[in-house]
Amino acid sequence: MPYFIYKIRSGEKPAPGKPELISEYENFKQAKQEVKAMRIAQPEDTGYRYRIIFADNQQEAEQRLLEHREQPIVREWEK
Repeated sequence: MPYFIYKIRSGEKPAPGKPELISEYENFKQAKQEVKAMRIAQPEDTGYRYRIIFADNQQEAEQRLLEHREQPIVREWEK
C-alpha cells in the first residue's frame, strides 16, 4: 500500500472541498523526508498543513482525511 502526501487547510473542522494530493510514495521513509522538507520550507501563516496517509488507493486516503475523529481524552496525570 502506498503513502499519500496531502496538503490540507488547517483548522479544527474538516476543510470544505477536497484535499490536494501532492505526491505518492511506496516507502514511508521517503514520504516522511518529503513532508519534513515541505513543512520547513512553508511560511507559518499559510493556513495549510501536510499529512501522510497510508491507504490502498487515493480515494480511500481522501476519505480517511475527511472523516471526523473524536479528540482523545487527556487524563490529569498526562498533562
